[in-house]
Amino acid sequence: MTWLLNPPEQDLPLILADNGFDVWISNTRGTQFSRRHTSLDPTNPDFWNWSWDELVAFDLPAVFDFIHGKTGKKIDYVGHSLGTLTVLASLSEGRLVDKLQSAALLSPIAYLSHMTTALGVTAARAFVGEITTLFGLAEFNPKGEPVANFLQALCAYPGVDCYDLLAALTGKNCCLNVSTVDLFLENEPQSTSTRNLVHLSQTVRDGVLAKYDYGNPIFNVMHYGGVWPPVYNLSNIPRDLPIFLSYGGRDALSDTRDVERLLDSLKLHDVGKLTVQFVEDYAHADFIMGVNAKDMVYGQVLSFFKNQQ
Repeated sequence: MTWLLNPPEQDLPLILADNGFDVWISNTRGTQFSRRHTSLDPTNPDFWNWSWDELVAFDLPAVFDFIHGKTGKKIDYVGHSLGTLTVLASLSEGRLVDKLQSAALLSPIAYLSHMTTALGVTAARAFVGEITTLFGLAEFNPKGEPVANFLQALCAYPGVDCYDLLAALTGKNCCLNVSTVDLFLENEPQSTSTRNLVHLSQTVRDGVLAKYDYGNPIFNVMHYGGVWPPVYNLSNIPRDLPIFLSYGGRDALSDTRDVERLLDSLKLHDVGKLTVQFVEDYAHADFIMGVNAKDMVYGQVLSFFKNQQ
């Protein structure tokens, strides 16, 4: 839904469609459009027993298989934020490679150790304190009362200003339309699993991109055969895969230092296969809702995809 909040002529999927691309948009599990299951109901905690590891291992490959099965063509992928983390981690494990033609990564997150949003840092500390035991919550529903109370408590911390919730989470966006922000806050953020947020918080805390840490060596051994969770090695990403990466100078979630670390792990990428754009004034939400994103970023994405044809 976040791809479609601006007027049609400013939305990337519709710009791509108008330029002859066959566009497929997927929903992340747990959101209001992805709450069905063959045997489990969202009221059952087992429905929420997943983190972004499962998006990497199951959901994204399933999306690729479905689209490739319908079209028979390789896929040009564009992701924003969590949508970049999942594709990078998936590629690092050798998944998607045979069905992917190119990837555009907007406001990429892989490493999160320099995240500067006061609300994000405070929340990450709380989650790493294994908030699930605090709450007993499997579903993290931002519109529900327990989460509202939790956010209220976080917003009372010194230095955390939640007057502008979007800026508190993403950094100071330069180019958002007020009505789009209102529409965003009516519909977002959507539900996810509490475990997913614990996993993201571990990424902030540990400074490495690794699978979910059960917080107990015995459980880690049971699941992974070792005391520590396995690391996603981004240098395994195929070096000849065309990648377009665009990041912002004011992004508090995808901090420039963390993006530079990601770029360092891609330093052996084939010459000419990695295109990098830096937009100095942009923060995290500008890439998907900015009124001038069409001119600043989407034109470049379109040219990049057309060059792969």
